[in-house]
Amino acid sequence: MLKTTVSFLFILSVIFQTRAQYTETINSNRPGESQGAFAVGKNVLQLEAGGFMGNDNHSLFYTDTDILGASYGLRFGFLTEILELNFFGAFQQEKTLLSRGAVEEEFERANFKQNTIGAKFLLFDPYRSLEEDKPNLYSWKANQGFRWKTLVPAISVYAGANFSWWDNPYMFEGESVISPKAAIITQNNWGRWVLVINIIADKFTEEYPTYAGMATLTHAITPKFAVFGEYQGLVSDIYADDLFRGGAAYLIGKDFQLDISGLINVKDTPSRWQVAAGISYRIDMHKDEEYIEEDGESRWRYEEGEFIEKDESNEEN
Repeated sequence: MLKTTVSFLFILSVIFQTRAQYTETINSNRPGESQGAFAVGKNVLQLEAGGFMGNDNHSLFYTDTDILGASYGLRFGFLTEILELNFFGAFQQEKTLLSRGAVEEEFERANFKQNTIGAKFLLFDPYRSLEEDKPNLYSWKANQGFRWKTLVPAISVYAGANFSWWDNPYMFEGESVISPKAAIITQNNWGRWVLVINIIADKFTEEYPTYAGMATLTHAITPKFAVFGEYQGLVSDIYADDLFRGGAAYLIGKDFQLDISGLINVKDTPSRWQVAAGISYRIDMHKDEEYIEEDGESRWRYEEGEFIEKDESNEEN
């Protein structure tokens, strides 16, 4: 029992000392719908919110629906650099016009379409786990050649719970108030290009689960301006579709981002379009507590936002 406890504590200490890629500038999931593999950073609190409007037109049901809504997210780096707690949600209002020959009827509904609390944990970071290639002193071609290890992505897992309450018209009959959501997240960073892939299982214990795959490719044109394209495939007995998004984000300072995006699909049951705009803002309370080692002993300690050097008598210089 003692050996098991010691082993467990050792594993926890190794995990909690692992350092992910905390960035000097804000790292937002917006304006796409996918999650990146990396957490926001220990003690970083981040808000991501925006509004959207669009239209759904169903050729079989003869409905035309105008949509207006808001999405929101709150992310917090908890205990360690590789763990993030988050909350994502959306409120949506719809006005639907149903046409049956000369007869037209109008319906309205409004409620929370999503409220999900979850946690994301970084399992593998190739930028820290894989050794860097040493330069080949005998071959310029070898140094300039393609490195297969750059195809190895960072990998995270996500687990969350959806919450619905009251009389919500977006819930199907018999749906539970609380349902699970899980995802596997990968991310490749190739200089100014970033590829994020999400494989998602949503409400998979319910009668009508939804399975989704998303791929988001982002390109930083300048240090402050980036564009993205995204594909999302949805598989469900209630709603299946292929969605395409595109947009741009602009950085204002290191903690504030503006974004704009659009969405279309390729079918008419329903045909969809949507435009959105939003902001991302972080409160950065991150502190780098890494010690600098020399000859196996720490020469520095971290205190109140700065490194303080110690002399041999353990007095501060």
